[in-house]
Amino acid sequence: MGIPRDQVLVGVIVGAHGIKGEVKLKSFTSEPLSIGRYGPLQSSTGQKFEITKLKAAKDDFTANLKGVKDRNEAETLKGVELFVSREKLPKLKTNETYAHDLMGLDVILENGSRLGRLVGMPNYGAGDLLEVAVEGNNETVLIPFTNAFVPQDDFTNGKIVVNLPEGYLDNDYGQ
Repeated sequence: MGIPRDQVLVGVIVGAHGIKGEVKLKSFTSEPLSIGRYGPLQSSTGQKFEITKLKAAKDDFTANLKGVKDRNEAETLKGVELFVSREKLPKLKTNETYAHDLMGLDVILENGSRLGRLVGMPNYGAGDLLEVAVEGNNETVLIPFTNAFVPQDDFTNGKIVVNLPEGYLDNDYGQ
């Protein structure tokens, strides 16, 4: 079952915590604690999850989910992505966009040639990255999502234009 466009990825269950059914939860929201304020969350299969308790942990959160009573059940939820209806999210300011809306867009080099398609936007702590599935290659490339690399922020034309330094792709793609 695919995710409808009106559903936005806001977090993922990364594992079990303790023996009473708590889960470790990674939030993708700009204010991480807000994941607990959106009401029931939904998985890609349509399963509903209601956070009844949320507290900060070392790198993420621990959460109690309504109906999850023991560690065994919590362990089965590892990797479940959590979505919320777009209408529950805050209104965007001018020149803001949800990362979810950029997925699948063409990534174009400044010279007009197509590099590939946006498949992810990971953040390993130093800022958002564009994960691009490079055309004609089985690998992906990571590009910093900064003004230096993505000088334009108008994504309404269905593409992301990137400015890569000379040689940026040479090591991985022989271009």
